[in-house]
Amino acid sequence: MHTSTKKWLFTKISSLILIPLMAWFIINFVSIYDKGYPETLAFLSEQPSKILFSVFIVIAFFFSALTISEIFEDYLHDEKIKNVANKALNLFAITIPLITILGIYNLN
Repeated sequence: MHTSTKKWLFTKISSLILIPLMAWFIINFVSIYDKGYPETLAFLSEQPSKILFSVFIVIAFFFSALTISEIFEDYLHDEKIKNVANKALNLFAITIPLITILGIYNLN
């Protein structure tokens, strides 16, 4: 399978997975929006919320890295700049969700 076909499939699959996770996040964000810090902390400390939010963050950053790399492929013509931009993008797409997930699991 060609790499562009794989990227297209991964983009479509991750977007389909992201739809119910986004709905879950929006519904829960609205429910804790007017709450205080203790209620928000209690929500993020519950095991199902931790797992769902972690999966949501990982899939969202995976999806954004795929789509931004496509923009790099289309609009950056210098191969060196394109490679550096893609590597920096991948680095951020790994480290930011990892730091976020570690922070959530260390809330207690």
